[in-house]
Amino acid sequence: MKYIHLGRTGLTVSRLCLGTMNFGWQIDESDSHAVLDRAHDAGVNFVDTANMYGRETGDGLSEQFIGSWFEKTGNRDRIVLATKVYAPMTDWPNDGGLSARHIIAACEASLRRLRTDWIDLYQMHHVQRETPWEEIWQAMETLVVQGKVRYVGSSNFAGWHLARAQAAADRRNFLGLVSEQCKYNLLTRHVELEVLPAAIGLGIGILPYSPLHFGALSGALRKQRDGVAGRSVLHAAERVEPHRAALERYEELCGELSEKPTTVALAWLLSRQGVTSPIIGPRTPEQLALPLAALDTELSAETLARLDELFPPIGKGGPGPEAWAW
Repeated sequence: MKYIHLGRTGLTVSRLCLGTMNFGWQIDESDSHAVLDRAHDAGVNFVDTANMYGRETGDGLSEQFIGSWFEKTGNRDRIVLATKVYAPMTDWPNDGGLSARHIIAACEASLRRLRTDWIDLYQMHHVQRETPWEEIWQAMETLVVQGKVRYVGSSNFAGWHLARAQAAADRRNFLGLVSEQCKYNLLTRHVELEVLPAAIGLGIGILPYSPLHFGALSGALRKQRDGVAGRSVLHAAERVEPHRAALERYEELCGELSEKPTTVALAWLLSRQGVTSPIIGPRTPEQLALPLAALDTELSAETLARLDELFPPIGKGGPGPEAWAW
């Protein structure tokens, strides 16, 4: 395993982060534990979840499954644990968003489900424009002082949200944001315009989610031809068909490189400036093999250029305003 500091902090995390959105949704507790075991054995020390994951079938099942794994294995001290706050867990008022009341109450509930005394990275799952940053940071500072949270991150923020959040934290002499979790892959490159430049400038690590674009970049066309069941087939009409021509050429390129599409897509993300750890979401222990191979896969300048041709960046590429202006 390879490791890196999370943003500008001294915290060391694995270059792949285990995402657990499938826990309690697509896989049960036993299978979730098997995935955690395999990731841990491979040296993955970074696990990401959210209080809302698994809500389709129960209250925070993903967090509950991770908590029972901690209790069974005693591995809590070995893991950098990340979870999120924002989504409502019920339909009752104040049980969602980023009010100070909800942030603190949601943290307490997550700690109970996770069977731990602290959360390493507490992430705002979405921006809430109606809540002032002074209120948000007051709540986060309280949790840090109490020892229940070590670092704070964001998810699905725009570049200017990162800047405003950090400016407010600076005024309070608070560390502020150390990470931003955003959708980023070869097919979705919007964050290159402003989110990545802002994060790099502020020392905020990027944690890309959906690195395979819901399976479209995992060899979806071959899987369709071979009749292989999987998430890429499940989302074929929505995720695959609009990009069929590019994906056909992409899978041909991967064949020329003698690499699997999953490995190439993750190796590309790992080569991007500012990226700390792509978040992978295997449903079986075996599905960790190709992401792990990406850690030792270096793409040549020629290959990177060909990928830009297949999946062009927005505008002229790179950050704004140069991406759309002189």
